[in-house]
Amino acid sequence: MANAFAAYLAEHHHDLDAYLDSFFTEQTQHADLERYLYAPLAAFSANGGKRHRPLICMLAARAVGGDPARARSAAAAIEHFQSAALIHDDIADKGQLRRGKPCMYLTEGVGRAINCGDYDITLSTDAVLRDEALDAPLKLRVLGELTAMMQRTVEGQALDLGWVQNERFDLTVQDYLTMATLKTAHYSGAVPLAVGAMVGGGSEQQVEALRSFGLATGLAFQIQDDLLNLVGDAGDKDFRNDITEGKRTLVAVHALEHVESESRRELVEILRSGTQDAALLERVVEIFDETGSIAFAHDYALRLTERAKEELSGIELENDCRELLLSMADFFVERLS
Repeated sequence: MANAFAAYLAEHHHDLDAYLDSFFTEQTQHADLERYLYAPLAAFSANGGKRHRPLICMLAARAVGGDPARARSAAAAIEHFQSAALIHDDIADKGQLRRGKPCMYLTEGVGRAINCGDYDITLSTDAVLRDEALDAPLKLRVLGELTAMMQRTVEGQALDLGWVQNERFDLTVQDYLTMATLKTAHYSGAVPLAVGAMVGGGSEQQVEALRSFGLATGLAFQIQDDLLNLVGDAGDKDFRNDITEGKRTLVAVHALEHVESESRRELVEILRSGTQDAALLERVVEIFDETGSIAFAHDYALRLTERAKEELSGIELENDCRELLLSMADFFVERLS
């Protein structure tokens, strides 16, 4: 059966396009500013993904009985931060393609790409500040949430990059969960839902239940992304590049904790090497499978979704929105099948 949340994304993911584009169009009469800043950002935004983060922000506003249109500026703020993070991540990871097109730093140069990402970060606050539909106390509350979200995401990225750079192979599963919660769960689930509920006029109980639901589903989303990189579509341009980059995923960390010494030395050597050799990448996946680490990660993601669903139990929400949120939890872990 088709997933209802996937259908919701497919139906609505273009709804914000014109609004997001408005931040980059007719912003200047200076031809060089248009060429070096606004045009690249407009092109990047137009090549958006499913836009699940802004759409769940607006869904949360409706779920608590509010007008989803009132959450549009907060939703856009989160999407602008997502764009900035992706532009900067592609530089850090030396990526080649983003959503099927060359990464911005390859077409515009590293310096200008960094600058474009920096500008997108400013829009994460400006989008809310310029929204006349929100009163000052609500703006301050939303901006506080967005600022904390950005700080946590950067903290998580610091751990993710630092562990690889310093060749840390002594990490625990809990270390990974801390990193992934900071880097992904807050901005991919918890904050979009909490902010949407705030703007929609939800109670504190509704806001915090949706935040907890989003934190669990956001973490499950990241774990499933890690798994898709290993055992998903072999034709994907990023297939198994987490191994090449030596990423400390949940699967990798669990395997390093449980693998026998000889195979552990082999695993560490490959993770250090930066190899793109298909046979070596396959060997790593074999080790991950032998240690039960792939199954462990998948089971952990499933447990997170069940925990997330429990967070919504007993909380008053619009019925159709509740069903979409429960479907979202399933969608995040069904992507492998």
